[in-house]
Amino acid sequence: MNKLKSKKKRMILGSILAVVLIAIVSIFINQPSFGRTPRGERLERILRSPHYHDGAFHNELEVPVLTSDRSRIEGVFEFLFRKIDGLRPDTPVPVIKTDLKKIPADENVLVWFGHSSYFIQIDGKRILVDPVFYIASPVSFVNKPFQGTDAYHPEDIPDIDYLIITHDHWDHLDYQTVTELKSRGGKVICALGVGEHLEYWGYDKEHIVELDWNEDAPLAPGFAVHCLPARHFSGRGLNPNKTLWASFLMETPSQNIYVGGDGGYGPHFAKIGERFPKIDLAILENGQYNEEWRYIHLMPQYMAQAAKDLKAEKILTVHHSKYALAKHRWDEPLENAHHMAEKDSLNVLIPEIGEKVEL
Repeated sequence: MNKLKSKKKRMILGSILAVVLIAIVSIFINQPSFGRTPRGERLERILRSPHYHDGAFHNELEVPVLTSDRSRIEGVFEFLFRKIDGLRPDTPVPVIKTDLKKIPADENVLVWFGHSSYFIQIDGKRILVDPVFYIASPVSFVNKPFQGTDAYHPEDIPDIDYLIITHDHWDHLDYQTVTELKSRGGKVICALGVGEHLEYWGYDKEHIVELDWNEDAPLAPGFAVHCLPARHFSGRGLNPNKTLWASFLMETPSQNIYVGGDGGYGPHFAKIGERFPKIDLAILENGQYNEEWRYIHLMPQYMAQAAKDLKAEKILTVHHSKYALAKHRWDEPLENAHHMAEKDSLNVLIPEIGEKVEL
């Protein structure tokens, strides 16, 4: 009898703990920073997309997100608790603090902030791409920036004309950053569905230019944006691929700039290169890769081929030097960039964080 009572107590206690855990998770993922799944007119538009079926967006060629038998939870636990030499730098990363507000309006420049965040001033317009100036995670103890790389903050950004968000992952769309940037004005350019997060966070729907792959939009005389495929995935919570991921081609009076976002190698690079025969600068992912993610992140062995497929005059690599989201050494992407320049004879820009690069 005592054993039965003890077993019953354990079952009741387990049920209570499960309910409490579910409640905690529910409260956590319903914070504003997780954004909101598309609804209303936006959802109707998503349902008409040729890239959306079975309740989710899909890549042009179906590829697995993970290539091993391990679950995502196992991968996360290994990353959090396994000691990896060289994952983070031992000393502060060199950073130049450029006063963006004092750059003359007639200068064509790019300033990279580390990882995938950068500022472009071109032909009198200011463009900000995937700004993340805080942590790249929903929790404060994961994905903190490397020492020295947190030199830039939203208050350092001048008024902008175009804010580009390539997809809604935490290391490309940061709630605190974009909410603090709302007063900077300008239009938001994003992939289909991502506008739901921004509208939920207080952005004016009329200022959001939301595009599906192979759609384009005029922006100003001489300026247009083309939304193009990428091989990746999306999601901020428990429901992946409810929003689209994309690359973009920014067409300006003097230059065409390819904003690659995240994504693995595929035939879309060659198609983009054929469609846009004059790409002056291609900004490509380099870092936070792993063999288990080889289809949805650009692996080092394919970086040069992607650049050649695009036929880009100059290359800038991003997605590195600020956060440790994968298992390689923190400085390995910098070696990749130098290898592209030296071994593949490509014109690769390798600036320090914050350095003003003349375009």
